[in-house]
Amino acid sequence: MKVLLLRRKEIEKLAVMKEFMEAIEKVFRAKAEGKTQMPPKSYIFFSKYSGDFRSMPAYIEDLDIAGVKIVNVHPKNPKKYGLPTVMATILLLDPKNGKPVALMDGTWITNMRTGAAGGVAAKYLARKKSKLIGLVGAGAQARTQLLALKEIFKIEKVKVWSRSPETSKKFAEEMKFLRPNIEIEKKVENAVRGCDILVTTTPVRKPIVKNEWIDKGMHINAIGADAKGKEELDPKILKRAKVVVDDYTQAIRSGEINVPVSKGIFKPKQIHAELGEVVADKKKGRVSDKEITVFDSTGLAIQDIASAWMIFQKAKAKGIGKEIEI
Repeated sequence: MKVLLLRRKEIEKLAVMKEFMEAIEKVFRAKAEGKTQMPPKSYIFFSKYSGDFRSMPAYIEDLDIAGVKIVNVHPKNPKKYGLPTVMATILLLDPKNGKPVALMDGTWITNMRTGAAGGVAAKYLARKKSKLIGLVGAGAQARTQLLALKEIFKIEKVKVWSRSPETSKKFAEEMKFLRPNIEIEKKVENAVRGCDILVTTTPVRKPIVKNEWIDKGMHINAIGADAKGKEELDPKILKRAKVVVDDYTQAIRSGEINVPVSKGIFKPKQIHAELGEVVADKKKGRVSDKEITVFDSTGLAIQDIASAWMIFQKAKAKGIGKEIEI
């Protein structure tokens, strides 16, 4: 059997954020219409290394493609090993016979599809004239979240905070090509207060964003909590907000709401909708400029497979990649 091997440097040349957002919006709609299969992601924890890896299988009926992503999260990697916090590999399969058709690096795809999901969520949940973005965390996810938001909103100013001032400076330098005014904040509070859209991308296990900093009308993309025990937002924020999740089961198990749900502070019935239900117009998104909205992103296998399929199709059309026999 021959499989198309795609390396990261090849994948990065094949698609831009707009294309990722189009793919992600379509697959969220397909999920709401019952046209996908996606068991909850499974976790293996490496407690002594403060890391984990997840296996994420999915089948998308409209595309007639299936696959699985294996992805790790090791927050100590950048400083300790000079490696990314998140690394991933994606295998695509042909559903009609189970044959593997493509093996590709999934690290960049993971970053882009997560950013794209945040962009799609903000499209439906944030105020249409949002101009001021607050970023808590300045790593790879902050970059792709901002790229996606720039596709939808006329951003005038970005406030960014990170535990490491060097990380914030690097972010500001790398993202200046987008031409918003980027301000580096020394306090989390300063990055949060007054923004139209807040994006949190930290791996913390105790709330880092306080309830009293959140104004009416704010939209929050809560990205960092993607495993049991992680939590970025004061639970009081969730009780004030219209909470939209990417997937009910995953959010309860490992999303921003997982800790508040486990403590009985926030109940599953308080979840307003899945994002796919909003995209498919089965449930309403933002209905008032005064609403506080939260998108709880855990990251879905259907996002990975839809994105990988888009990349695979473009690679085949352009003759990019190398076929290997296995």
